[in-house]
Amino acid sequence: MSTAALALDNIAETPPPGRRIPGNKGIWVGICCEFVEFLVLFIVYFVARAHFPDAFAQGAERLSRLAGTVITLLMVSSSFCIACSVATLRAGQRRRSLYWLGGGLVVALGYPLAKLLEIDWNLAHGINGESGIFFTVYYYLTFNHLVHATWGILGIFWVLARHLAGAYSAEDHAGLEALASYWHATDLIWLVIFPFFYVLA
Repeated sequence: MSTAALALDNIAETPPPGRRIPGNKGIWVGICCEFVEFLVLFIVYFVARAHFPDAFAQGAERLSRLAGTVITLLMVSSSFCIACSVATLRAGQRRRSLYWLGGGLVVALGYPLAKLLEIDWNLAHGINGESGIFFTVYYYLTFNHLVHATWGILGIFWVLARHLAGAYSAEDHAGLEALASYWHATDLIWLVIFPFFYVLA
């Protein structure tokens, strides 16, 4: 093979600047699995809703829209903080990146707290997993999301510890990008769950 052909091969294999996929292959496999899992759960949601439209319409009225809105704001805000952490590190501002990541962790921790308070409110109002098909689907979907978010929060702790230890730099921060990608994916799924149960049902 000629030198020119080898050079062309190298160009073809090297992604152009600004179009590199963030994170690493492993995290994107995990994100794809997460999306497939929730796609199946969303299909279950629509099948149940098609068979029991009245139960879904009445069930949504019994949920706390305030709780759903607070969780949404927490998820979006924590995603914003983590995105800022990546952006500032790329700009070489390591200390600001740490501040943003720490802020993202604090805000993210508000999610499980808000969810526990919501469940406590639900139970006080007689809403549990046996209250009807709507609430069975609601608990199953939201608990699954909480599990994925908990993994994400543990990931934030791990990445923050590595960041504090100097593991990331403006040139090498794939771990931080991987975390941001996973957390944004989890945030996106909640933005679908929120209208399904608190608004549209």
